[in-house]
Amino acid sequence: MISQFFVLSQRGDNIVFRDYRGEVPKGSAEIFFRKVKFWNKDGEGDASPVFNVDGVNYFHVKDAGLLFVATTRLNVSLSLVLELLGRIARVVKDYLGVLSEESLRKNFVLVYELLDQVIDFGFVQTTSTEVLKSYVFNEPIAVDADHLQPLGPAAIFMAKRMPMTTIAKSVLANERGGRKREEIFVDIIENLSVTFSSSGYILTSEIDGTIQLKSYLTGNPDIRLALNEEVSIGRDGGSSYDYGSPFGSGPVMLDDCNFHESVRLDNFDVDRTLTLGSTDGEFPVMNYRITQEFKPPFRINVLIEESGSLEAEVTIKVHAEFPSSIIAEKIMVQLLVPPYTTRVSFELQPGAVGNTTDFKEANKRIEWGLKKIVGGSEHTLHAKLTFAQELHGNITKEAGPESMTFTIPMYNASRLQVKYLHISKKSKSYNPYRWVRYVTQSNSYVARL
Repeated sequence: MISQFFVLSQRGDNIVFRDYRGEVPKGSAEIFFRKVKFWNKDGEGDASPVFNVDGVNYFHVKDAGLLFVATTRLNVSLSLVLELLGRIARVVKDYLGVLSEESLRKNFVLVYELLDQVIDFGFVQTTSTEVLKSYVFNEPIAVDADHLQPLGPAAIFMAKRMPMTTIAKSVLANERGGRKREEIFVDIIENLSVTFSSSGYILTSEIDGTIQLKSYLTGNPDIRLALNEEVSIGRDGGSSYDYGSPFGSGPVMLDDCNFHESVRLDNFDVDRTLTLGSTDGEFPVMNYRITQEFKPPFRINVLIEESGSLEAEVTIKVHAEFPSSIIAEKIMVQLLVPPYTTRVSFELQPGAVGNTTDFKEANKRIEWGLKKIVGGSEHTLHAKLTFAQELHGNITKEAGPESMTFTIPMYNASRLQVKYLHISKKSKSYNPYRWVRYVTQSNSYVARL
């Protein structure tokens, strides 16, 4: 049971607000935003998803730069409320086509209608996009997706092989003439957590992946989604990764996985085929985790050496281990430097394009941004550090670690593949559009010095 629900922008503006029970003060949104904004004195780090202020429990999730918040004075299940907030964000995105401050403001009538059906007097009624279609009658107002600033993983779907309008479309959207465009999207999204030792060896590695489906099919046809036949579930204590095999081939060993409630697993043990009835909206078909050895997309090396009593030189190298046909985007490399560093000068390799460098003096951190990296290439950054005091002891113990964030479209580290996507035909001429997309992102990509 929740008392209030509201959505705030990054500036703290109240975009949507519903008070279901009148148990929490009206100024709760301002209290929440000030607490989140000044969570740490230095302004760094994210606030906890759940916290208590003056007897009021605040729950929040962040999606597309928006804060979805619920409040209550009662002792409720944390996971239940956080899951509810995530599902509300997903339902709103299904109906508006794109989740942004502009789309919420233009469609506030539709959003409030959705909230009134999802929650009644603080109790959850339904979060199913399919069920809500019978009770929600307002039409969404389209937002021009070309003017939206891409946020998070959605930005990777701007590839030339696919129109941007397919991403920013409501489940209620029709083509000209009132006919609905029949299409389905399957996205394989993987988040990597890798830790390298000072000598470059992999200490820990993990993949958290999900197969996400978004359907615009009418009539709820059955869908058959086939994965690699070499997929196996459960650890056997060894490593089966073949570094020489090409992208998309070879065995895939999952530590564990779970499936959406609509997935039927009748043939999964035989031919790794998932069968599900089509439901409008976006939902995860399968979540999986891999801790077996895999080939990381990047190798990162850091060398830091003293060049005087008040100076040191840093060399950072990033090597892309994936094929040259694949391009990584939005790369950011960060390195913590000794706390007594006062100035940093940078030198990029000749011909470097689209690179940015910065020294965050307040946090004692070097930041190196790269617009893109082509597979198989190597990039180098040289930096000269100036200190306020003489060095004492080993400098590598006072610097690091180095961390890296990136997004790689049309690539997945696990080699889990969708081999085919079959949709049961309603007629001979029925041939909906099918899109299968891959993306690999960094979750925690760290190298020790």
